[in-house]
Amino acid sequence: MNTLDWLILLGTMLGIAAYGAWHTRHTDNLNTYLKGNASTGWGTIGLSVMATQASAITFLSIPGQGFESGIGFVQNYFGLPLALIIVCAVFLPLYRRLDVYTAYEFLGHRFDRKTRLLGAGLFLMQRGLAAGVTIYAPAIILSTVLGWRLDLTIICTGLLVIVYTVTGGSVAVSLTQKWQMLVIFGGMITAFIVLLTKLPAGLGFHGAAEVAGAMGKLQAVDFSLDPDRRYTLWSGLLGGLFLSLSYFGTDQSQVQRYIGGARMREGRLGLMFNAVLKIPMQFFILLLGALVFVFYQFQPAPVFYNRVEWQRHAAGPNGAVFRSLEERHATLHAEKHGALQAWLAAKDTGDSAAVETAHAKLLAADAATNVVRAEAKTALLAVDPRAHTKDSDYVFIGFILAELPHGAIGLLIAVMIAAALGSKAGELNALGTTSTIDFWRVFRPLAAHDERRNVRVAKWFTAFWGLFAISFALFASFAENLIEAINILGSIFYGVVLGIFLVAFFLKRVGGTAVFWAAVAAQTLVFILYASLTISYLWYNLIGCAACMLFSLLLHAVLHRKGLEE
Repeated sequence: MNTLDWLILLGTMLGIAAYGAWHTRHTDNLNTYLKGNASTGWGTIGLSVMATQASAITFLSIPGQGFESGIGFVQNYFGLPLALIIVCAVFLPLYRRLDVYTAYEFLGHRFDRKTRLLGAGLFLMQRGLAAGVTIYAPAIILSTVLGWRLDLTIICTGLLVIVYTVTGGSVAVSLTQKWQMLVIFGGMITAFIVLLTKLPAGLGFHGAAEVAGAMGKLQAVDFSLDPDRRYTLWSGLLGGLFLSLSYFGTDQSQVQRYIGGARMREGRLGLMFNAVLKIPMQFFILLLGALVFVFYQFQPAPVFYNRVEWQRHAAGPNGAVFRSLEERHATLHAEKHGALQAWLAAKDTGDSAAVETAHAKLLAADAATNVVRAEAKTALLAVDPRAHTKDSDYVFIGFILAELPHGAIGLLIAVMIAAALGSKAGELNALGTTSTIDFWRVFRPLAAHDERRNVRVAKWFTAFWGLFAISFALFASFAENLIEAINILGSIFYGVVLGIFLVAFFLKRVGGTAVFWAAVAAQTLVFILYASLTISYLWYNLIGCAACMLFSLLLHAVLHRKGLEE
């Protein structure tokens, strides 16, 4: 990165943060601080909803997912549009009618205090941990590639978002997220255009898509019924539906984004904005990764894409092993390039038999390079068991730093950090709101009438959760799969929380005691199943929800038969 990159990066990030803090510095009304400006339009709501979900992991790891295994990850989002329609039809009208600050206030109206506290507590547990992952995941990649200190990267990005989130509350979050998403859209389009110009002359987008398809990167839909497969049409439609329904309908970080609009129409249009655009956006990001894969088929490619990590060990006492792996990979990669050229030439002749033979050789050559890459990861783990070997997370940012012109590099790094700030701001705002409304005001009911005091308490809780996330990111060591970490965390908790809400909506006779203990039992069941099974994590959303509803009905029947009050 040169001076121009730094000017664009710092100017974009500090400018957006300062804009949000300055325009909302006098917010001292609790309703405005927690719900946002009553004049917020559907466009701002839609972008804010999207920014809260789109963390930096989206733009670091999802292109890597497209690079490594293709665009099949998009199936995870197939249930999202239907989920948002249900949220617009069922959840949003109830929240607006009751004029609640949090989704869990509704549980208090429908059931009792302990059920409200359980729902809020599950949210705080899941989202508090997820906030740490949200800040850690991009920080470890950016610090490694750019040479920044990991602890300072975590602290600086964390403190920046704490400042404007605490200062302006929900209004600041929505204002900054709108501009952050516009930066993100501009950066992604810039990366796509530059990537197309870097492809070999005459190949073009159509030719690149053919190469990606021939090498198994463009299979968007898998009809397999195997529950152990992580991404299938069925897990996306069913598990993804329940994950999205719980996330958008019951997760305060999203509920807070759409309940504060000028009218219910604004909230609905903001959600429909996401229903229409979310799948195309994820598809586009995955496609970027697939196109980067094609780019490296025509260019020298590293055996391991976390080049800083690799070079550190290659210069050490085991350097001979690493250099040998590099040489083997370079030889096999050159052979694969030759096989690819032969396949392209065979396609031009129109000889189907020659095309089939050349395609088989191409796939065999690709498999051979993958074997060496696997050996490289094994060698890394042998000398450093803590090595982050999921190098696909480093593919896209490595491409940006090596291939994009200066200025565009600064913009794309700004995209990564903007996404980190946007999602973290939404999380902190929701954590502070839930702590204030569902715990502070429940246990200190007399304080509910002091507006200024409640705003101060909300700010202190927001700052606390920000510092908690920073501390968790500094001292915790995460598994290597960054793209799935947050979805797995969500899937473990979301199904049960959704089950509580569906009982509230549709099982009118079930009371608070039955649903409370049913939720505890269902959450325990999910923990046990997750520890013992290998099924796709999306299924836990369905399992947790179904178990909570079934246990609620059974407990209600038992309590009713014994004549006990619920």
